[in-house]
Amino acid sequence: MATLLRLATAGSVDDGKSTLVGRLLYDSKSVLADQFDAVERVSRDRGLEQADLALLTDGLRSEREQGITIDVAYRYFATAERSFILADCPGHVQYTRNTVTGASTADVVVLLVDVRKGLQEQTRRHLAVASLLRVPHVVVVVNKIDLVDFDGATYDRVSAEVNASATTLGLSDVITVPVSALAGDNVVTRSERTPWYDGPSFLEVLETLSPAGDPQSEPLRFPVQLVIRPQQAAGDRFRDYRGYAGQIASGLVRVGDPVTVLPSGRTSTVTGIDTADGELEEAYSPQSVTLRLADDVDISRGDQIVTSRSVPATTQDVDGTVAWLSDRELRAGTKVLLKHGTSTVQALVKVVSGRLDLTSARLTPADTLGLNDIGHVTLRLAAPIAAEEYLHSRATGAFLLIDAHDGATLAAGMVGDALLATAAV
Repeated sequence: MATLLRLATAGSVDDGKSTLVGRLLYDSKSVLADQFDAVERVSRDRGLEQADLALLTDGLRSEREQGITIDVAYRYFATAERSFILADCPGHVQYTRNTVTGASTADVVVLLVDVRKGLQEQTRRHLAVASLLRVPHVVVVVNKIDLVDFDGATYDRVSAEVNASATTLGLSDVITVPVSALAGDNVVTRSERTPWYDGPSFLEVLETLSPAGDPQSEPLRFPVQLVIRPQQAAGDRFRDYRGYAGQIASGLVRVGDPVTVLPSGRTSTVTGIDTADGELEEAYSPQSVTLRLADDVDISRGDQIVTSRSVPATTQDVDGTVAWLSDRELRAGTKVLLKHGTSTVQALVKVVSGRLDLTSARLTPADTLGLNDIGHVTLRLAAPIAAEEYLHSRATGAFLLIDAHDGATLAAGMVGDALLATAAV
């Protein structure tokens, strides 16, 4: 069975992300005939001589009318080699939050750069996001090579700029490809118009990259979403039933496994694993299941069931890196809600200690963070959580900061000193 690869695209405005994705879908024969016919009709209505393949990804009418992509558009396609899920993120700086969303679960970030403009501030910001989120692979598509007459020297200069910036951010796995998304050069098949480039096409790169590490090989982490206790009317079979439902964030669990409940620290043994299709002897990430335990343990939503062989520490003090996504400034003394897994707790921002300078890739002193800033903060929580370093676990090392009044997402965060480690490279 073909392996699944999760992609997230990013780039500055008008770098050609939607056109690249449309070309990839069309040339890999992943577009239905009626979809392409609709694109051709809209293109003719606009007075274009050929189909605008960007319309294959700009699914919202309001987006097409404005001529921009304004949200994360998820697409599925497959080749003979593997299957793909692609998150096409917007390029405007005010939508950096969407890029964080798309990249948080990606195996590969595909970053577009206009060969005529070279490295932009938004390019550096997206490289920083990829580094902080520990995305395994970064593919930089140097687009619009046709507009510089397929000049190899221009491509080499931009490629060198990108690699230099990536190196300062601690990114080691970066691949660059010269492409004309509009004409299709080096997108699916290698182009004869770039004889100076002897590397693979964009699709060939994607077909050979390995997905992120297998979460099933990590220790069991099971955030409890719901406690299930059916009423007696459900029948005698369920009279004393108590189950804990949720999605396995990492690892696997078997009947008979010893487990620990956090933050209480109580221990028990798994006596059953239930699903809508019946009982299982074992389950693994990312399955959604209901666990039954041997002991009557006080468990509620937000608690975490973990393997007793690897129990993370709980804490009420969290150091972390945040990508600030709100128009309101973040400063010490700000009260927020912190969402970690299925747990939501009150939190106070104790310290804002620095901001990432995208040009130097250094952490600079700062006591506030503004929209799209990436910085380091210290939080004090009203209740303990089992926070693990993001460097060790993407599943349980991530958190959100939420406005307690209106429920708006303020920041995406990563537990630990990932920013300090990146800035020190």
